[in-house]
Amino acid sequence: DLVVADELGYISFDKEGSELLFTHLSLRAGRKSVIITTNLSFDRWDEIFQDPVMTAAMIDRLTHKAYIVNMNGNSFRLKETKQWIEQQ
Repeated sequence: DLVVADELGYISFDKEGSELLFTHLSLRAGRKSVIITTNLSFDRWDEIFQDPVMTAAMIDRLTHKAYIVNMNGNSFRLKETKQWIEQQ
């Protein structure tokens, strides 16, 4: 019922991978839930998928009736690491 794509954009997709992900997400659009985490803004998604038309269509499908949570702030992992170092 739920697909979670964590750290989208950490590794770029080739053409076939981009098309497969687009097809999968398109089939789920409006029917099933998707959670995507990424450090890249939508205007940089062309860097991941390398096809601007398909990228625009994917963003359109993902953002239609979506909740977008923009979390700008300090890294939780960095904070935890600093605390761990201080305890040593």
